[in-house]
Amino acid sequence: MSKQSVTVVGLGPMGQAMVRAFLAAGHQVTVWNRTAARAEELVAEGARRADTIGEALAANELVILSLTDYDAMYTVLGPAAEALAGRVLVNLSSDTPEKAREAARWAARHGARHLTGGVQSPPSGIGKPESATFYSGPRDAFEAHAATLGVLTGTDYRGEDPGLAALYYQIQMDVFWTAMLSYLHALAVADANGISAQEFLPYATSTVASLPGFLEFYAPRIDKGEHAGDVDKLAMGVASVDHVLHTTKDSGVDTSLPAAVRDVFRRGLAAGHAGDSFTSLIEVFKKEAAA
Repeated sequence: MSKQSVTVVGLGPMGQAMVRAFLAAGHQVTVWNRTAARAEELVAEGARRADTIGEALAANELVILSLTDYDAMYTVLGPAAEALAGRVLVNLSSDTPEKAREAARWAARHGARHLTGGVQSPPSGIGKPESATFYSGPRDAFEAHAATLGVLTGTDYRGEDPGLAALYYQIQMDVFWTAMLSYLHALAVADANGISAQEFLPYATSTVASLPGFLEFYAPRIDKGEHAGDVDKLAMGVASVDHVLHTTKDSGVDTSLPAAVRDVFRRGLAAGHAGDSFTSLIEVFKKEAAA
């Protein structure tokens, strides 16, 4: 069977990696980028360069968007909106769930179908099945193109709501950036005390490796709204965070991150959770959002 041809719009590092993965798998690929010179190496490798965005859209039913954000999508596709009819837009640009839902409505008004994607990999992971991408939107559109999308990464379909893939992606980033920032802060404290990143590496790795066990233990309790203090107590957590804060201050390192953590813990105390697990802080976050 012949491989499905595909259009890729946006040739930054991620878009280029996607084009090369498709070419390596035997797909015909049409490419377009606002800076046309970015396509030159890909054309030499077998891609076809469209002269206009309208030509790129007309070339194939399946159109992959690898742009900065959804505003860039409107800027790029807006002038050629008449060419969108009958297209399946797989938007792998990063943005918010509501922006994804709005984009799906916009695409539908122009006769196109929109699949939201959230790529959980850097460009180096494209083309590797162990990498993964969240997808959401019309199930039949996803299933019709799942094999082609699977060339890029493994696929994880989350549901019909076009905002779901963006939501799953952003909450993953919530964990990632907060964790990495805490790692950098710990390294600043370590450096202030003569400990290099390389020396600290095995201990940081050990701490991170222990987290899956904690997540597995706490997840069912959190889903049930149970925050019993049988394993840990928030009051003890406050004392621990205070120690981190004072160690940071004594080291001459910026205290804003541990101070922010302590503030959240103290709000939990003020809400009456001293004897509960630290997981009761999720209720503090929920109430803050509702306020």
